Amino acid sequence: MATRRRILALGGHDFDRRAGNDAICDLIVELAESPRPKICLLPTASGDPEDQIVRFRRAFGERDCIPQAISLFRLGEEPVDLRDELLGQDVIYAGGGSMVNLLAIWRAHGIDEILRECWREGILICGQSAGAMVWFQGGITSSQGEPAVASGLGVLPGSACVHYLSEPVRRRRFLRAISAGELEPGLGLEDQTGALFEDTRLAETISARDGAAVWEVSAESGSAREEELYSRRLEDNRQPINDMRADILELRQTLATRASRRRAQRRRPGRLD
Repeated sequence: MATRRRILALGGHDFDRRAGNDAICDLIVELAESPRPKICLLPTASGDPEDQIVRFRRAFGERDCIPQAISLFRLGEEPVDLRDELLGQDVIYAGGGSMVNLLAIWRAHGIDEILRECWREGILICGQSAGAMVWFQGGITSSQGEPAVASGLGVLPGSACVHYLSEPVRRRRFLRAISAGELEPGLGLEDQTGALFEDTRLAETISARDGAAVWEVSAESGSAREEELYSRRLEDNRQPINDMRADILELRQTLATRASRRRAQRRRPGRLD
């Protein structure tokens, strides 16, 4: 059976309980196709912030996964064999932030080539914002202030623009870049939407929030043409934070994480000393 090479590119996502985010986490677990998937976060693009790592561990810990985060900024304190660790995962999730910084740091550590190997081996690659655009030939980054064209790794054909309607200046720059031929035609991804690629073919687009869409953008007669794509609607199985008090949410997430850890401990084999 041929290895399936998949990338899930997300226009905007976080590990909290705002509308749509839980449904995307559930989708990632489903796509992992493992009874207890190992999921690794690469928070490089935003400088490996501890609060993002905590939210990630909580979100996937309560889903009975094995969450891990690799901090390239802390390798001196926490040495890791990057290739062994990444090739041992079921899912690798690249967080958002600065696309320019992300590429520079990944290349300095050889992560870009390791991740290509992971993709070829069938490990599910996910990314949001900068961590999504980086897989395409190019995208629109705000790394240096004003939105600008930036090259990606080119694993996927075409271009991408994230936070598509919530950041209108970025969208307008994307449209100009495609109409001028600075970028290949591509996808506009709104927050809480995604595009799933199998090999380098677009398999489907998804939306996890009412009104959120994925747009196909192409050049036409010296301008850019936008067409909304049909997207499979994901449903939240949990009450979103929009309808729940923050202190109650925090308590529920903490209790769920503790329960997941207890289940994991019960699964560990006994040890004879």
